[in-house]
Amino acid sequence: MAPSIKVGDVVPKGTFKYVPYAPELDAHTACGIPTTLTTDQWKGKKVVIFSVPGAFTPTCHVNHLPPYIEKYEEFKAKGVDTIAVVAANDAFVMSGWARLMGLKDKIIALSDGDAAWSKSLGLDVDMSAIGFGTRTARYAIILDDLVVKYVEVEPGTGVTVSGADAVLAHL
Repeated sequence: MAPSIKVGDVVPKGTFKYVPYAPELDAHTACGIPTTLTTDQWKGKKVVIFSVPGAFTPTCHVNHLPPYIEKYEEFKAKGVDTIAVVAANDAFVMSGWARLMGLKDKIIALSDGDAAWSKSLGLDVDMSAIGFGTRTARYAIILDDLVVKYVEVEPGTGVTVSGADAVLAHL
C-alpha cells in the first residue's frame, strides 16, 4: 500500500474523537466524555502519529503500542510535543485501551471514526473479509507544523517502519 500523502505535504485537516484522561477514569466505573481534537491543534508542534488497525488486537496491543510507552522520554528528548495513537475504534474503546495501558494522555488515543482521516491520506484498509470493516492501516507519520516529515506504512503484518525505534531514528 502506497500512501497518497508524501513527505513535504501539508497534512489534510482531520477531526478525531478523544476522551481526555481524568483521575476519575482510574476507577474504571466512569466512561468520560468524548471531545473533539483536530489537526489544527498541531499547528506549530512536532507530532508523532502511529496508527493501529485496532485497539486490543494482538499485534497492536503487544508489539506496537508498548514500545512507544517505554520510549516516551526519548521522544520528548527529541522535541516531540504530541504522540498520538490512532485507530478506527470509537472514542470509548480507545479510552478503555489507553486506561488499561496506563497512557494518562502521555500518548493520546484518538478515534478516527470510519478511518475517515486515514482514508484522506490513502491509509485505510478494508478488513471486511474478517468482519472488521474499514480500518486504519498500520502506519506512522511525523509532522512538524503540519508538514509531513516521515510517513511509512507497514508492508506486512509486523511492526517495522511504524514502530517506535524506526520513528525515533527519523526524528
